Amino acid sequence: MSTEPETTEDAGPGTPENPESPETPEQDTAADDSRGTTAAETTAAETAEGETTAGGTAEGEAAPGRSEAEAELAAQQIERERIERRKAEKKGPIESGTKLSGKAADLLAAVRAVESGEKPVATAFAEPEPAPRRPAPEPVRRPQPAPAATAPAAPAAEAVETVRRVLREGGAPEALAPQVATALGEGADTALREDPWQLLRIGGVRPEQADGFARALLGAACGPDDERRVRAVTVWLLEQAALAGHTTLELPALTAALAQRGVPDADAAVQDTIAEGEALVFQDALEEPGAPAPQEEDDEEEERPVRVLVGLERYALAEESLADGLARLVNSPSEEAAERWEAAAAGAAGGAAELVRAVAGHGLVLHTGAEAARAEPAALLGAARAAGLRAFAVCHTADGSRRLAALVGAGAEGAVGTVAGLLSGAEGPGRDADGALDLDLLIVLDAPQLDVESAAMLVESLSDGARLVLSGDPAVLWSAGPGRVFADLLAARACPQIASRTPDPGPLGELVSAIGVGELNQVEAPGKEIVIVPVRDAGEAVHRTVQLVADSVPRAIGVPAEQTVVITPGHGGAAGTRALNSALKERLNPGPGRFGGFDAGDRIAYSPAPGRTVPGRVVNADADGLHLECAGAPVVVPRERVEQCVRHGWALTAHQAVGGRWPAAVVVLPGDAAQTLSRPWVYTAFGRAERHLSVVHGVEQALPKAVAEVLAKPRTTRLQTLLRTQVPSAG
Repeated sequence: MSTEPETTEDAGPGTPENPESPETPEQDTAADDSRGTTAAETTAAETAEGETTAGGTAEGEAAPGRSEAEAELAAQQIERERIERRKAEKKGPIESGTKLSGKAADLLAAVRAVESGEKPVATAFAEPEPAPRRPAPEPVRRPQPAPAATAPAAPAAEAVETVRRVLREGGAPEALAPQVATALGEGADTALREDPWQLLRIGGVRPEQADGFARALLGAACGPDDERRVRAVTVWLLEQAALAGHTTLELPALTAALAQRGVPDADAAVQDTIAEGEALVFQDALEEPGAPAPQEEDDEEEERPVRVLVGLERYALAEESLADGLARLVNSPSEEAAERWEAAAAGAAGGAAELVRAVAGHGLVLHTGAEAARAEPAALLGAARAAGLRAFAVCHTADGSRRLAALVGAGAEGAVGTVAGLLSGAEGPGRDADGALDLDLLIVLDAPQLDVESAAMLVESLSDGARLVLSGDPAVLWSAGPGRVFADLLAARACPQIASRTPDPGPLGELVSAIGVGELNQVEAPGKEIVIVPVRDAGEAVHRTVQLVADSVPRAIGVPAEQTVVITPGHGGAAGTRALNSALKERLNPGPGRFGGFDAGDRIAYSPAPGRTVPGRVVNADADGLHLECAGAPVVVPRERVEQCVRHGWALTAHQAVGGRWPAAVVVLPGDAAQTLSRPWVYTAFGRAERHLSVVHGVEQALPKAVAEVLAKPRTTRLQTLLRTQVPSAG
């Protein structure tokens, strides 16, 4: 059958020029329900297709007395503290370019003033000497889980009640009280009364809503130039940019956004925010293609162009730590296991042999390819373990781990897990006496889904001399969290890159491969592998989707409804996940929603942490909360968290579905989603189908245009610049 499918969704978050890019249907996520709070307009944070708060996988069980999500976040906090301690050991200031003047110099001086306690002086950042590499320790190897941290206690009922009174007085939703009490800590009610714009720290609250709350509490004592307001709005804009995928914002973009928010003196607002330590400023030299390298001996050389960037500390530290860790791996590959690596290379064949040889000689290797190419990292894992090397592989989702284990075959038990499971300590080999993962080789599949914080924690967990392989399909959607780690590394060319030549088979493989290079071809599908279902409007799209899932696909293809996923561009709208899930529940599992809107047997999408989604089903509910089965493991979601992190899951967005595969996929393209179409979205959505793809098509020519012309939206990151100063081959 000929196929000319068409799709719609945003390829990725907003651009640096517009940190609050227009909202799209995809932008609603599980988090907007949890924010649910103020007149709940979706925020620019949801520009990242809402997946910034709705993605994920629930792997492993939590320690007694706390949830799996809390255990994971606690473990990640420990890793983040290790990163910060490592950064504190560096002698010099943050890497930077050459000379600055004017506003940029003032901003940099403000940072110096905060660090030294002196008045700002107009100076340029100096290029520090690279930090000395730490020698590889001789660890005492003993597998053990990551150290457990105490989960943060829920706010006391009295504290919540005092915050609720302040919210009521200011006209804000009282349902925000637990979140405010948790975010602001002890004395939250006093802090909120003294600085009402602290309300912007709660997800989903917008500046205009915080302004109204502040006016109700402070009256004429507040105005658009209130220093509390300008600081809070500046931080809020940087947070929205992070949710849209950026690790920093260019200074002109930030000041323009502040002006749009009614801040009278945007430059002063940025300086004040930096001086208060709530943001960091950087200046990076702009590399012009073909330009000669600067002559170090010429002190009077012409100033090189730079860009000034502002970002939140947590992402700046993570990105710098990631660059340090990657440079450490690149610059210090271990020779101790040379004989075993030679044995592993000798045992590999076909496309995997090239990958094994590259890993044998280098600390960091990138591997690219589509679904069929996963066989090559699987072969690498098997060969390394057969040679006596300590090797482990992780994927973005539990489904991805299951598929990888099937490729590895015998010996896969204990060798495959998920990124979240490894970081939380629920999966993996344990840690050595130095706190590093007890590994010679870590393989990370689905690498495009790595955000800077997860990537930094993984790299910091590897000891000197360990090998790291990042493998993935560069054509899929980027991570839900900030950064574009895999794309930046590919562009930096700081290490060997192995491109698989193994194509995905069949009509579906042919269709998706063509989309990856910008072509929407007609493909012969004699076995009904691809079916196009034209529709006129969103109502018809919902009707035909239910018909396909419940009747047509099971009857004609033999795939039952529970093995079919529906993918649509957004949560909102007449054919978004909410509307589709409502219609699919009514047909496939009707019920009164006795468990907070859910019934036993409902398919759900569970989000244990921002950026992670795992499909599952409802088992039952009791006083402990909602009982789910996710990735084959029982999960209990406390009653107060159900609204925040559980959605019905017959229909997903592309970011929620990335990393998973289903026997059949129904991709819904309502006409109102035409403006959100992009090549990465189409590629990702269509690529979730293993045997059959139905396209409910209502966007006419928007799809072929998107496939040919609309690429991923740019993200502002610093990883390439940071690597360029540390890895000689980077460029």
